[in-house]
Amino acid sequence: METLVNDSSPSPALPPVVDRETYQEAREALLAREKVHTREGDAIAAARRRLPMVEVDATIEVIGPDGPITILDVFEGRKQLIAYFHAWWPGRPAAGQCEGCTFFNCQVRELSYIHSRDATYATLCKGPYQESVRYRDFLGLDMPWYSVEKTAPQLLEDRDWQRHHLVCYVRDGKRVFETYYTGGRGVEVMAPTHGLLDMTVYGRQEAWEDSPRGWPQPWYSAENPEEWRTNGRPIAQWSRIEAGRSDELT
Repeated sequence: METLVNDSSPSPALPPVVDRETYQEAREALLAREKVHTREGDAIAAARRRLPMVEVDATIEVIGPDGPITILDVFEGRKQLIAYFHAWWPGRPAAGQCEGCTFFNCQVRELSYIHSRDATYATLCKGPYQESVRYRDFLGLDMPWYSVEKTAPQLLEDRDWQRHHLVCYVRDGKRVFETYYTGGRGVEVMAPTHGLLDMTVYGRQEAWEDSPRGWPQPWYSAENPEEWRTNGRPIAQWSRIEAGRSDELT
C-alpha cells in the first residue's frame, strides 16, 4: 500500500519548542476550554434525554439470517436499540462500497457495555441481505446485521433514506418509538479514531482543518479528495485483503 506521508516525504512543520513550565501553562489554558466543552456535551446529552419521541410501526420487517423479522425483534428483548443505517451501492463490488459507512461501522466492536445498559446495537443495511452480510463477514465484524433494502424509507420517514443515519429507539412492550437520530458529522461518535487523531499535533491531516501553516494535510484536499479511501478501496479493507480474506459478494 502506498502512504501519503512517510519517511521519504519532506519533513512537516513542528510546534515551537519551549521549556516545561511554558508548555504546562499553555496546556492548562487549553484544559480549561476542554472542560467547558465536556460540560457542554453533558448538557446536550441531558437535553437529548428529554426529547419527545415518535412511534414507529413495530411490524416493519427487516431481513436477517433466518429471513424476515420485525424491527421489534431486532431489540433482542432489550429495552433500547441503537441502529446504524449502512449505505449500499447495488451492483458494485466490495471495493466500491461506501467508505464512510465502512469507516464508522467497523469501529463499533465491543458490544458488552452497550448490552449492560439494556441496549442492542445493530446494523441495518440498505442492500440485499446475502450480499451485504458477506461484506460484514469480509470485514470481520460480528454485530447483528439486517437488510432494510425494502423498508428503509418506512423507517426513515421524511428523511433522505439513502444517506447514513444513526437512530435510537426504545420499546414499551410491543410498541416501538424513535427517540433520536443523527447523520453527517453526528455519527463521528462511532469513531474513536477521530477523537484520538484530534489529540495529535497534526490532527486528522485533512485540508478543511484549521492548522498552522506547514502542517501536513494530504487528505480531503484538491489533490486528494479521499477521506476514508486509498488506492481504490475503503482503507479498512486493505488489512483484510492482505490477510487473504475473500471480498467476493456474490
